Amino acid sequence: MRRITIWLLSTVAALVLLFSYKTSTMGAGGGTSAIASGSDGPAGSGSSWTGTDDGSGSSNGDTSSGGTSSGGSGTSSGSGSGTATGSVAQTRWGPVQVRITVSGGKITDVTVVQVPDGNHRDQEINDYAVPILRQEALAAQSARVDTVSGATVTSDGYRESLQSAIDAAHLK
Repeated sequence: MRRITIWLLSTVAALVLLFSYKTSTMGAGGGTSAIASGSDGPAGSGSSWTGTDDGSGSSNGDTSSGGTSSGGSGTSSGSGSGTATGSVAQTRWGPVQVRITVSGGKITDVTVVQVPDGNHRDQEINDYAVPILRQEALAAQSARVDTVSGATVTSDGYRESLQSAIDAAHLK
């Protein structure tokens, strides 16, 4: 009878410990995140360009705020100034979207609009990877950036959205 009691109590204790264990993927983490504050949110999923052309190329009339970029033979050469928001890249862990700022035909800033943020680990990965991806994009002036180790899925989505923004800004 004593063995059964000890077995039952140890089993109950093990189950309580098992069910009270919190994994790293549970719950929302606090603190800062690499996500930029913006009003676009998840609503805008297409590429858009807001800016001016310096007159060196003909514009297709699609430079109004919130307009969706469309490629064509009448696009500008990309020497204007403004911002372009890339399309939302749906990844395994969530959406990724970036916005670029262009001045004089050069990318001067890359801002993250959306990154996966389903749990605390996502935020840790993004806080590490996004600044590296931004720095490489500014240095390369293109979407040809290396994958950040440990953030492969986010890096792939970042490249996809960045290329969409570059296309929307009509950069070469």
